[in-house]
Amino acid sequence: MRRLVVAAEARSLGRGGITAVARATGMSRETIRKGIAELESGASPGEGRVRRPGGGRKREVDRDPGMRDALKRLVDPVTRGDPESTLRWTALSTRRLADALRQAGHSTSHRMVAVLLQEMGYSLQANRKTREGRSHPDRDAQFEYINRCATAQMAAGQPVISVDTKKKEIVGDFKNGGREWRPKGDPEKVRVHDFMIEELGKVSPYGVYDLARNQGWVSVGISHDTAAFAVASIQRWWGQMGRRAYAEPRTLLVVADGGGSNGARNRLWKWELQRLADRTGMGISVCHLPPGTSKWNKIEHRMFCFISQNWRGRPLLTHATIVSLIAATTTSTGLKIRCRLDRRQYPPGTEVTDDQMASVRLERSDFHGDWNYTIWPRKTRRTGKCD
Repeated sequence: MRRLVVAAEARSLGRGGITAVARATGMSRETIRKGIAELESGASPGEGRVRRPGGGRKREVDRDPGMRDALKRLVDPVTRGDPESTLRWTALSTRRLADALRQAGHSTSHRMVAVLLQEMGYSLQANRKTREGRSHPDRDAQFEYINRCATAQMAAGQPVISVDTKKKEIVGDFKNGGREWRPKGDPEKVRVHDFMIEELGKVSPYGVYDLARNQGWVSVGISHDTAAFAVASIQRWWGQMGRRAYAEPRTLLVVADGGGSNGARNRLWKWELQRLADRTGMGISVCHLPPGTSKWNKIEHRMFCFISQNWRGRPLLTHATIVSLIAATTTSTGLKIRCRLDRRQYPPGTEVTDDQMASVRLERSDFHGDWNYTIWPRKTRRTGKCD
């Protein structure tokens, strides 16, 4: 651009203009002549690119071709988990990478590092939940078995429920994820630190979801999440909702995770189910989800997710607040939830003796009897099971 401007000035002066402008600007006569030639060919200041291709100051990365490889070596060991990398246990910011490159003898800046990373196909990415852990070889077969049992049970007009414990929540004026509509500039005031308030503590919402009727029950426990609490929640669902919906129940099918308070190896879970079967007179069939598939439980994406959406952005100030928010959760498909606070204590560490386990009237399925079994009342005869 400078060359063309000076050339235009020299041409306007006429004879001797090149010499005069060269003395005034310090530019060479040859440069001014090239500018005049460009102007005569039709070029003018401000029209597109006038620098010769390849002209101008070269980027440092072009003068130092080894910089890209050095940067790639710094980034790759982290993704490969190389314990020898000096940056293995640090946050890989562009400034840290630039410092490491400079220590290796490369002249660069954090801005240039960001540009190079983009050119090399890197981008800022968050973790993605895709790994479910080791897959059990009978996983698909177990899901087919559960589906077959649930379909047959509902076709016979018998209850099928999905059960699980929702994430524990601290009670009080603490931040709750999400946002809600409020007057502009007037956000809900909450505590800076999430230190539990002793007198309020935490709650464990245990849910029971009726697959056929799209209805749910949640017991909000203030004690420990034990098998006794889990079965007590199922019993409260049956007394408040299930008994009225199913006139002549013979068996109840429970779909549960393989671990936790309703785990497949939990002796207290089986003992409490036996007591429930004795009280209700129903056979209680249980199908546990295979290992590593808890998120596939129906209650997770048919009930719990909508509860989380309903109370997003709202501090769970009191027990009454939690119960009200859960009970007010509905969906366009007709989901209805009832909720009650369970103030009873369920101490952990309750032992079930071998004699008690021997008295449990448990019948294992022919397919994976450790995951699929039926507990019958001890004073009535069996009326059938799922196989």
